[in-house]
Amino acid sequence: MNSEWMSVIFVVIGLVLILVGADALTDGAAALAKRFRISNLVIGLTIVAFGTSAPELTVSILSAFKGSPDLAMGNVVGSNIFNTLLIVGCTAAIVPLHVPRSTISKELPLCILASLVLLFIANDMWFDGASENVLSHTDGFVLLAFFAIFFGYTIAIARNRTDDADDGSIKSMPIWRSVLYIVGGLAGLIYGGQLFVDGSSQIARSLGVSESVIGLTLVAGGTSLPELATSVVAAWKKNPQMAIGNVVGSNLFNIFFVLGCAASIHPLHVSGITLLDYAVMVGSAVLILVFSQFFQKRTITRWEGVVMTLCFIAYMAHLVAHA
Repeated sequence: MNSEWMSVIFVVIGLVLILVGADALTDGAAALAKRFRISNLVIGLTIVAFGTSAPELTVSILSAFKGSPDLAMGNVVGSNIFNTLLIVGCTAAIVPLHVPRSTISKELPLCILASLVLLFIANDMWFDGASENVLSHTDGFVLLAFFAIFFGYTIAIARNRTDDADDGSIKSMPIWRSVLYIVGGLAGLIYGGQLFVDGSSQIARSLGVSESVIGLTLVAGGTSLPELATSVVAAWKKNPQMAIGNVVGSNLFNIFFVLGCAASIHPLHVSGITLLDYAVMVGSAVLILVFSQFFQKRTITRWEGVVMTLCFIAYMAHLVAHA
């Protein structure tokens, strides 16, 4: 079997281990938190939110350590574009999305701000005249500071919520099994992440394309599978508006926490992510806000979902054409 096929196998096995590991870690940690009487809402805002972003976090940190910063940055930028244009677009094309008023007035503007912050601090050559684009330790700490503010905001919302009935969504399990799930989940994330990053890098080299393109497409799509699954299930259960909150929360988590952690641990010397890629990320968040606020107020309609999906297809076609 040639090396190209081995790389594909490594990517598939790594992705499976990442997704299974993230699910096991989330279930184990949530069950352990529930046993210590932590509220379901706080568990959802912290442990479950971390669980759905664990694939991006694992891949980005390991990519940074293995000398593949374009893979790390492409993973986050591509995941946010994937989440916004494809997941929201496809969901709205099937079932129109009702957007809560608080999401329009607070979360979506914050998501746009996060995208603009990343656009500014990741383009030193454009804005500062530097010789290369570097997401430094300082930039990482700035992103983590923004995350701390966002996290404080979500906890403040949780304190104002009184409806915390046990809906059975969090599995109960003995402490030993919770610990086993957590340890096994972490092992799956780490080992799977190594296979995924190594395989993706090898595929990029064998195809003669940049790691940034692989990160923006293959890696971004793979690590966004938890968000895609959550949104599809929500739409299937006639609760499509959950998709919008899932996407906005994931995008904020990716920029502030995932890149914040990666850059704080190891500076990211990024060369392959273009201004167009960042602009599409910012524009996709703006598009959700525009569609939510205008035309049919507080609703993303089917035709708007189709437009978003077509925008994603056009962007992917551009990447492939210029790979």
